[in-house]
Amino acid sequence: MAGVRTGAPVGAGRAGAASSLNVIEASGLTKRYRDLAAVDELDLSLEAGVLYGFLGPNGAGKTTTIRMILGLVFPTSGRVDVLGQPMFGPGGAERALRRVGALIEEPAAWSYLSGRRNLEYFARSGGPAEDRNRRLARIDDVLRIVGLEHAANKKVKAYSQGMRQRLGIAVALLGSPDLLVLDEPTNGLDPQGMREVRLLLRRLADEGTTVFVSSHLLAEVEAMCDRVGVLASGRLVAEGPPSRLRPTADRLRIEVDDPDRARAVLADVDGATLDGSETPGERVLRVELAPPATAALVNAALVTGGVQVSALVPEQESLEDVFVSLVEGADVPR
Repeated sequence: MAGVRTGAPVGAGRAGAASSLNVIEASGLTKRYRDLAAVDELDLSLEAGVLYGFLGPNGAGKTTTIRMILGLVFPTSGRVDVLGQPMFGPGGAERALRRVGALIEEPAAWSYLSGRRNLEYFARSGGPAEDRNRRLARIDDVLRIVGLEHAANKKVKAYSQGMRQRLGIAVALLGSPDLLVLDEPTNGLDPQGMREVRLLLRRLADEGTTVFVSSHLLAEVEAMCDRVGVLASGRLVAEGPPSRLRPTADRLRIEVDDPDRARAVLADVDGATLDGSETPGERVLRVELAPPATAALVNAALVTGGVQVSALVPEQESLEDVFVSLVEGADVPR
């Protein structure tokens, strides 16, 4: 049952110290395997109450980073504090991890037992008697939180993959953690299962739980996360709200009646450049803008030049375009 951490006793640290400090603070965090830097001088700060997406291709170092955050892998150098506790200082990991819930890689469960019985076994699995009793008393709550209250008495072997994933998250929530850490929680799920997990994580964050979730699924991260960090070859190459990772619209898709005349007009517009992607025979041009050119200026020039414009649409790079551009030069294993 490795990979699942049940978190803290109910209420531990809630709305207290965690609200006045960064929940995760990593500085110069590095993990080397001989000549390979799996994580390379990583600096990372995560504020309380945020749903943070840790985005990167396979092999970028996401899981290694998460294992160091949870104290499962010792760093080569650097440090990481979780909920104000040094993970590799005396007693720090024990104090911090009582307030952390985690699901790493695949959720583990006994398929021949019901979801409820699985939670009971995990609730009894360790810690002082007081903590075990609190986790047992919370089972009905976590089943409701993850939407499995009506399937609680079904055997896990009858669960869909999405239900199994939510059961794993339920285990991580048993201790009412301040921080929930999930490694690729939507991996392998169908669209319905992905949506269920996405809505669950968004609701948890909205209710005050800090959620740190790794993924290589760009659309999922963009849809649910408050902030995104992009990891490539063990280095954080970009960070911020998903909307800010994309540049403002600087490209236009223009439908015209006379493409040749439009090209001639645009050649005289300072800062407007045809990107050359148009297909012969189509009446669509794509124009890249740089100051002083603007969409309004381009439209006015075309109309003045006798070109009929039937559509002028700003185009914005998707998060996928930004992601590819960020990792292309980072020597990321593929």
